[in-house]
Amino acid sequence: MDPFTQFVLWTQAFTLEWGYLGVFLVSLVGNASITLPVPSFLAVFTAGSLLNPWIVGLAAGIGAALGELTGYVLGVGSRRVLKSRYEKEIRVAKNIMERYGMFPIIVLFAATPLPDDIVGILAGVIRYDIRKFLMAAIIGKIIMNLGLAWAGFYGSWLLGGWSGVLIIVIAFFSLMVLYYTLKAIADWKRGRLLKPHK
Repeated sequence: MDPFTQFVLWTQAFTLEWGYLGVFLVSLVGNASITLPVPSFLAVFTAGSLLNPWIVGLAAGIGAALGELTGYVLGVGSRRVLKSRYEKEIRVAKNIMERYGMFPIIVLFAATPLPDDIVGILAGVIRYDIRKFLMAAIIGKIIMNLGLAWAGFYGSWLLGGWSGVLIIVIAFFSLMVLYYTLKAIADWKRGRLLKPHK
């Protein structure tokens, strides 16, 4: 049996044993990890097929948002070092935040598979209000996890199995990441990111 199938079977067993608390804990740990990626979305997807998807999405979203606080705390703790070493990049990020607002950027990164750990670290570096950061992360993570839970709920009978829906979800999020990455690169090359918003 391949590792992917083993992990899915483990998440199903864990979810059945621990229920909503298990979904919360897997999401908390999965999002608290910055360097080691933990595919907690698989647990949410699987739990959505076994439990109430509304509660699964809420539990996973809150757990995931609390896990994102590790990035924020890391940013606060390494503020001086990061500011001196990455002054230009931080200036660019501040210009983006002034242009679009930090709150919607956090929601966007939390609701998609974009690298929200980076946004959390940056929010800590610039000392963005932790309550606003957590609220935006909760909103975004609940949106994403509700989508995953409902995809798991409908997956088994809509496409003849949960694996078909999982492939569609992964493909959708991958295309979103690709789009936003290419857009950011294009804006960067045109110099839009370096200019402060007026």
